[in-house]
Amino acid sequence: MNRKILFNTLAIIFATLLLSSSSCKDPVNPEPPPETKDPDYFAKVFLRREYMDVYYYWYKDVKSTNAKLDPLKYDIYEFFDEMLYVKDRWSWMTDKESYLKSEEGTVTGTYGASISQPIKYYGDYDVKVRLVYPNSPFAKEGVTRGWTLTAIGGTATMELIRAGKFNSEYNKSPQQFTFTDTEGNSHTFTTTAATTLSTRSVLVTKVFTSEDFEGLTSPVGYMHYLKFNANMLNDIDNAMQSFREAGVKHLILDLRYNGGGDGRASQHLVDYVAPKSAIGETYVIRKHNDLLASQDQYSKIQGIAGSLELDALYFITGKGSASASEMVLNGLEPLMDVRHVGDTTYGKPNGMYVLMYPGENADYTRYNKGDYSKLKWVFLPICFYNQNKDFRDIPDEGIAPANYRPDDLYHDFDTSEDNIKACLTHIVSGTYPPLPDKPTKAMTKTSVQRPVKIALTQEEKDPKYGSYTIPWKNR
Repeated sequence: MNRKILFNTLAIIFATLLLSSSSCKDPVNPEPPPETKDPDYFAKVFLRREYMDVYYYWYKDVKSTNAKLDPLKYDIYEFFDEMLYVKDRWSWMTDKESYLKSEEGTVTGTYGASISQPIKYYGDYDVKVRLVYPNSPFAKEGVTRGWTLTAIGGTATMELIRAGKFNSEYNKSPQQFTFTDTEGNSHTFTTTAATTLSTRSVLVTKVFTSEDFEGLTSPVGYMHYLKFNANMLNDIDNAMQSFREAGVKHLILDLRYNGGGDGRASQHLVDYVAPKSAIGETYVIRKHNDLLASQDQYSKIQGIAGSLELDALYFITGKGSASASEMVLNGLEPLMDVRHVGDTTYGKPNGMYVLMYPGENADYTRYNKGDYSKLKWVFLPICFYNQNKDFRDIPDEGIAPANYRPDDLYHDFDTSEDNIKACLTHIVSGTYPPLPDKPTKAMTKTSVQRPVKIALTQEEKDPKYGSYTIPWKNR
């Protein structure tokens, strides 16, 4: 399967590396080149010998089989996939251009929205907006979460889905779209996809008071965090400063669409929200293969100036909550009052190092100075597993919440949205409200004739969704 990953904001990766390995000394003489014009031959040889035979968590299970693979029979994406352990559904690779765009939070050729169908629980096949990025083409037209996409280019959405034409029509630019807003009003407009769109790691930051939700006795912070991006730590700083200035004692951390990212960003967030009593405590244990056992690490809460002193931390999760998101949830549960609502997480109990090609010492020296001029390929094989201080693993099937809530695609991120409302209700009363009512099937005409489900979100269609990357030092 071709793994050319086209990044969106649900999987933004960043890590700078300085690698160390007994097998990676200055420079290793490559295997003699065969009579081939394959431009990636040496990259494939290097990948197998220097990375997969050393860093890969399951190297013992695949080394003998991988040694028999002929690099000339596969392109580099196929070769990478052929070397993976049969149970590995997480490792992946990408090219220089996609990697660098992900570092910058740049999305290309987009209207700036994430869409989905609220089939689970609600039984609704309408295509609805999950979120809209600020300053995107859809945002400029006033589209918000909860709107229903009823037609594209004048053709009903469900008709396009049945004909297998939805994605091709949706991705055309310019294109005409028809939406129904949350009040039932129709909006038709023609717009052009953004050539490039800069995104941030924090989508929404709010402070709810008694004026917003009856019964609150103190301000409640809400942060919708989309990606753990080490280039955007100031997004976390700014959000935490606003919470601190408002006197927030309860924080709702919405990770339902956060596919993970960089360990430095997760450390930064954890240091803000963990209580002072947890400083010095382990929140994640990283376990490597036997070759890298000396790199097993007990990461601890470090604390940070301006950290919050919370009475409780509420997590909202869903199928899109993966890897670093799960690690933060799992790591903080033994250390503070954590309440978990929403849906079961994705299930990615491990992490990877960002391994680059070319990958000699001189190359990594350049990369760590921000010079990627010679970078060609980036490999992200699974290299370690995560546990919390109580040695609890993240289940492969994901972490189930204490209070299940469906993803409410009928309301924007405010006090009417079911997951947010459930957290606020629990803060006020100590109990969670009943599950929301299900909509009638007469809501839209697109819902009533042989509805069809299609993969509209990355966690649905991408078996390599989710990431947790950390720096690797001393090559």
